[in-house]
Formats: sequence, structure tokens, C-alpha cells
Amino acid sequence: MRIGELAAQAGASPRQVRFYEAKGLITSTRGPNNYRDYSEATLGRVRQIRELLNAGLSTHAIRGILPCLESPRDPIVFEGVTSETVAALERERDRLTERIDILARNRDAIADYLTELRGRANRSAVN
Repeated sequence: MRIGELAAQAGASPRQVRFYEAKGLITSTRGPNNYRDYSEATLGRVRQIRELLNAGLSTHAIRGILPCLESPRDPIVFEGVTSETVAALERERDRLTERIDILARNRDAIADYLTELRGRANRSAVN
């Protein structure tokens, strides 16, 4: 499939797709007309990349874990994983945990605020 079709189906822009390719996250082949051609599997990969980016991971961290997502095994074994990759993934995990904690506190504060607002609105409606 061509870049525009891939981008549309993945909810990305062609520019983002080219960026993912430049970062080594996806690959394409070139047709006789020199247009990029992407496999159907690349669509799933782009969706994964977008989910991981939305979760706050860097492209560097994503590049490290994508091979594990291709063919998960129990236990996951991936040749070529360096101690630096492991350390980077641990830092990303810790950073995401911190963000999740902050988001959970904010969600809970908003829920408490909404409960208070509704309570006051109900008390005002009765008076």
C-alpha cells in the first residue's frame, strides 16, 4: 500500500510515516516508479508505534522494544538487547509510572470536585 493509504488507515499523516521510517521503526520497499510501498503488517506496526508514542515513550525506547512486540515469547528473548536498552526501558517505565500516578491524582481531584459541585447543585435545587 502507498504512504497516503497507510497513513489514513493508521490515523497518521504521511509526514509521520516518513518520520517513523527515518527513525528505523518501519520499512518500505520502492516500486519501479520509486514510490514507497508498505506491507499490510506495517499498518499494525504504525498503530503500535502511535499507541506507544501516545503513552509517552520515545522513538528510541520504541525502537528497542518493537522486536519483542513482533513475536512475543515466554520468556521474551531478543538477541542484541544491550544493558543500555534495558536501562533506557527501565527509565521509561519509571517515568510512565510517575506520569500515571500524577494523572490518577488529577483524575481523583476532578472527581471529588465534580461530586462537590453536584452536591451543591442538588442542595440549591432543594432550597
